[in-house]
Amino acid sequence: MPQLIEDKLLILSILVILAILVTRLTKNYGVPALILFLGLGMLAGSDGPGGIEFDNAPLAQAIGTIALIFILFSGGLETKFESVKKGYKSAFSLASIGVIITAGLSGVFLHFVAGYDFKLSLLIGSVIASTDAAAVFSVLRAKDLGLRGDLQPVLEIESGSNDPMAIFLTVMMISVLTIPEKPLYDYLLLLVLQFGIGAVTGLAGGRFITWIINRLDFLSPGFYPVFVLACALGIYSGTALISGSGFLAVYIAGIVANYYEYQHKTNTTRFFEGLAWLSQIGMFITLGLLIFPTRLVDVAPIGIVFALFLMFIARPLAVSISLMFSEYSLREKVFISWGGLRGAVPVILATFVLTANVEGGGLVFNLVFFVVILSALGQGWTLPYAAKLFKVSAEKNLTKKVLIDLETGRGDDKTLFDLFVQPGAPAVGQKIVELGLPKEVLIVLIERKGKYVIPSGSTRISEDDLVILLVDKHQIKEAAAYFKTADDQPKLSEPQNG
Repeated sequence: MPQLIEDKLLILSILVILAILVTRLTKNYGVPALILFLGLGMLAGSDGPGGIEFDNAPLAQAIGTIALIFILFSGGLETKFESVKKGYKSAFSLASIGVIITAGLSGVFLHFVAGYDFKLSLLIGSVIASTDAAAVFSVLRAKDLGLRGDLQPVLEIESGSNDPMAIFLTVMMISVLTIPEKPLYDYLLLLVLQFGIGAVTGLAGGRFITWIINRLDFLSPGFYPVFVLACALGIYSGTALISGSGFLAVYIAGIVANYYEYQHKTNTTRFFEGLAWLSQIGMFITLGLLIFPTRLVDVAPIGIVFALFLMFIARPLAVSISLMFSEYSLREKVFISWGGLRGAVPVILATFVLTANVEGGGLVFNLVFFVVILSALGQGWTLPYAAKLFKVSAEKNLTKKVLIDLETGRGDDKTLFDLFVQPGAPAVGQKIVELGLPKEVLIVLIERKGKYVIPSGSTRISEDDLVILLVDKHQIKEAAAYFKTADDQPKLSEPQNG
């Protein structure tokens, strides 16, 4: 019987299982996950013991694009709107001005130090200029790294929103090299459309998801996350088709969706968390398969020097200028500079160069790949130590919740809602019987310091308790007010019409 896809499925399953198993090294030894997945891909590739022949840049680009959609949307679902309000100005400055400065400095460096053609040098600078959401999310969240103030949201929002500028600069430089007669205003229009349309469709798309999902009654709870997945794909593709940034749109849509309450929100969040990890595994293994490690030897000398230039000169200057009027201390700016990790996005942008048949495309891809590896090893591995060195580490904010969902009948608005008790909240130190909760609100379980407490009327609420409530959807905001400070309240979407 001829083999169709069984052998490929077996190889795929083995790679995914190995990738999941080696992630223990991330927790135990601090090795960034993207390095493990890239390394696994390279070992499985044609230059490694696996011997898998893979040299399909368009396919790798497609896989990377789909993976980034899910990674960015999942990242948005786990980003609190309050964090966005604190750090968006600095993050957007880094995502625009910072990317331009990094690209320009990199281009000048490669031209004068490596002797590359100036236009090709600027193209490489454009490709490598953006930080990567997958890398930043993975390192900050997998390592449970707590940071002072708004440093973490700044790094995460920057990495989730700097793709439009990097894509714009990359497409512009590819056009300059391949279609030199294209007018300047075409590029400027592309930039405006990328940011403008991406932001608008992201806001509208995220609000649409929460609005429509509360008005639908699917046959099975399993349909809800699948419906949201289809919406995320639709937001990306629809935005891209009208010249907006689909990546920016799905990230914003995730943030907006997380701002509102909707049916089966916890199941959806859990679904996308798993999907984001699967996407990272698939994307980085694919990119690892695409590279030929023996070809990296040729770019290693200039790659090491270029990576050091990015880490210690280009990125710090870009951060300093972008945050010139901010209130960050010098230590905080240095840490933000060190936290600008390179990852999948620069490598995927390098595949754009390969598929556009730009002269020197192979050099661009290999050099960018080499720099990404050094960035992940040098910066990603040492980020927790840098936080302690520059005194910006803090006790980890409590964000991980018990993902329990409640399946209710049609027309029943009751739901399980879990939240951490904030310091200074009205309920802190009070007995449950003294709280005066609405009689339709029931505290069903409390998690305190890793142990579960079955509450009674005499149970006192402590700060940092994880309180699980049984509540009507329309009373979530009222109930949450007892356990939250005034500036940390959830936004409630309209309840389902029964």
